[in-house]
Amino acid sequence: MFPEGTTPVSDDEQRLRELGYTQELARSMSGFSNFAVSFSIVSILSGCLTLYGTGMKAGGPALIVWGWPVVGLFTLCVGLAMAEICSSYPTAGGLYYWAAKLSRSRGAAWSWFTGWFNFLGQVAVTAGVDFGAAFFTNAFLTLRFGIEASPVHTIEIFVVVLLLHGLLNTRGVRLVAVLNSVSVWWHLVGVAVIVGALAVLPDQHAPASFVLTEFVNGTGFRNQFYVAMIGLLMAQYTLTGYDASAHMTEETRDAARSGPRGIVNAITVSLAAGWVLLLGITFAIRDYDGALNSDTGVPPAQIFIDAIGSGGAQFLLLVVIGAQFFCGMASVTANSRMIYAFSRDGALPGSRLWHRIDPRTQTPTNAVWLATGGALLLGLPALWNTTAYTAVTSISVIGLYISYVIPVYLRLRQGEDFAPGPWNLGRWSRPIGIVAVGWTAVITVLFMLPTASPITAESFNYTPVAVAVVVGFAGVWWLVSARHWFTGPHVLATPPESDARDTELEVR
Repeated sequence: MFPEGTTPVSDDEQRLRELGYTQELARSMSGFSNFAVSFSIVSILSGCLTLYGTGMKAGGPALIVWGWPVVGLFTLCVGLAMAEICSSYPTAGGLYYWAAKLSRSRGAAWSWFTGWFNFLGQVAVTAGVDFGAAFFTNAFLTLRFGIEASPVHTIEIFVVVLLLHGLLNTRGVRLVAVLNSVSVWWHLVGVAVIVGALAVLPDQHAPASFVLTEFVNGTGFRNQFYVAMIGLLMAQYTLTGYDASAHMTEETRDAARSGPRGIVNAITVSLAAGWVLLLGITFAIRDYDGALNSDTGVPPAQIFIDAIGSGGAQFLLLVVIGAQFFCGMASVTANSRMIYAFSRDGALPGSRLWHRIDPRTQTPTNAVWLATGGALLLGLPALWNTTAYTAVTSISVIGLYISYVIPVYLRLRQGEDFAPGPWNLGRWSRPIGIVAVGWTAVITVLFMLPTASPITAESFNYTPVAVAVVVGFAGVWWLVSARHWFTGPHVLATPPESDARDTELEVR
């Protein structure tokens, strides 16, 4: 029995209070819905296909096919290490909250920079996904209506897609949860349809020796090992975004178990289904050079045309575009929750505005529009830079994986002092964490390197510039101001305290 005038508190809400926050978001997502958000953002039909042309130039079929499981296993180590921490700290702040709680000293600084790296990566993922959707939509319009696949048209479609995702995300988490559940089946059935069509309908396929061993270097660089390494971007970019399950834990039931499972299941299911998809497409290649130089600007579209004809290719493109649309929508959802949580603690300019909750839908509407606006800014250089999309995907990988691995590194430093949640790795925690940190160090350097030779204004990889601008801004702000007042995640134990925090942010 509860005292008169009070309501029972769920275990999830009680745990959130212990971590320092009151329940503000609607906790209406199931464990499957939580997994669905991450799986939709990973989106093998988005990442694998939008960067398939990059893989064709940097390594070719051999690297596309064998690079995927290698990257997948290292990614699984990162995901497992994150999942264990998520079980201990199931909050929307996710990574930057974890960093503050796990650090032995200077927790505010660890939290600050983890949050900013995650913010950068989240915005870049949204840009990459929706730009990929614009690429494929442009290819479909070219095939169907003869509309030129130009950078200007792609940007126009990009803006429309971002706008639609912003509008959908302001309608409430229940709609988002339903659409993400649909997205899971759309992806799985879509992969089956694409692979089945490419396996059954063509009258011939590429030989196994070509698919499994052919190495291609179309980058302009001479060193094949270097080319193979930068070619891993296709797989690594695809296998990102699964931290969404952590950011959605304040809206998920049984969050300490559902969040970690969402992270790990999103990786493992994507790893298996993605490999099947890549094998199916690579076996369907007929004219390698023709696919790379297609009028549609999208190599997979030309592979579809060569294999099953224009009509069938248009149908498969619609399947892919639908998956990419779901992926972008989920990306905006996760991005906005991270912005909401980070702003709740005053760490973004205009924080009071970004962490405001719409009382009708219980969603952070303003954060949704910041997420879409930031993605638009990252995508605009595609108007004049031919490698802009590759740069956006590199930025997303670097930003996200640094933010992923900082809490893992801090957890390793804690050793036996770490208090595991109900989902944990036991004695495997330390070796898996070491592998996760090492792999992230490798890809952080790797994806800042040039991707095309000769290096010109049009082919310049502006990833280091974008990362430096954001990190530089966060670093200067920290040294000049934030280190004097940012103390890490703030506790909002009661609604009045939350109101007081709003007033403090406004004055600041």
